Amino acid sequence: MNDTPPDFTPILTLIRDAQGRALQRVNRELIDLYWQIGAYLHARIQADGWGRGTVRQLADWLAQEHPQARGFSASNLWRMGQFYDTYRGNPKLATLLRELGWSHHMTIIGRAQSEQEREFYLQAATQGHWTHRELLRQLDGGLYQRTLANPAQLSPALHHQHPTAPPLFRDSYLLDFLNLPPAHSEHDLRRGLVTHLKHFLMELGPDFTFVAEEYRVQVGTQDFFIDLLLYHRGLQALVAFELKITHFTPAMLGQLDFYLEALDRDHRKPHENPSIGVLLCRSADEQVVEYALARSASPALVARYLTALPDKALLQAKLNEFYTLEEGMKDDE
Repeated sequence: MNDTPPDFTPILTLIRDAQGRALQRVNRELIDLYWQIGAYLHARIQADGWGRGTVRQLADWLAQEHPQARGFSASNLWRMGQFYDTYRGNPKLATLLRELGWSHHMTIIGRAQSEQEREFYLQAATQGHWTHRELLRQLDGGLYQRTLANPAQLSPALHHQHPTAPPLFRDSYLLDFLNLPPAHSEHDLRRGLVTHLKHFLMELGPDFTFVAEEYRVQVGTQDFFIDLLLYHRGLQALVAFELKITHFTPAMLGQLDFYLEALDRDHRKPHENPSIGVLLCRSADEQVVEYALARSASPALVARYLTALPDKALLQAKLNEFYTLEEGMKDDE
């Protein structure tokens, strides 16, 4: 007689998956409803001059006629109109709008300063399956400003071997969730990332999966250890992370090149693409990084890690410089 209890886990998985799909459907219907109400309010405001006073009357009437309904206060009804006004001229975002919750939308509308920034966070939050808390964190961390003003610096080999890779990597990664002291070791950094792996993967972006910590590669009679080894499903490539708690120096790339060669010769599977290396440093000089990567034969990049929220004013100033430069280039064409 088999005394092993039956495994009921698959049933629980089915239930949770079904509940998740049901919640998604409910959210899409709710966002559709808010959009339709917003469209109606917009039409009445334009045609009949409705204002906040009329919207308050509508909220009171709904509360009397449909008292069990929630979410239709005067302020929320006014937000529905704002929601419609914000996106009515951008139909390509229709699918994205239905994938996020109402609190996500109100936060993006309230804090994003341009149409481009709103679209950026809509895309990122949807693709990354961000919670509202993660959205707030990325807004506080100035992800949009950091991404546009400081694009990731990639080697020519990475551009050539993985042409779709540039948008998937960043110049800097915000690791404030580690709560690292100013003086920390590479061991502290590595262990913190593994301990808070969920947050780290979310910061990296969609399609990254964890493989191993201190991944061993043997070359000749010697063992070498890669700090963190991940895999990117979209690129179908191993991604080796080397962690440095100091300022970037060009010599650091030599070690990373060696690890990538070992991975490709002895560990990469036949269907996988060439491995990618990420040198994650405490700080780096942009021009030094540019020079160092220019002659690198490996698909690699150099990025910085931030242990605290960046100065949003400085980020915005740099982004404004980027916009000014971009406009100047357009005028010269």
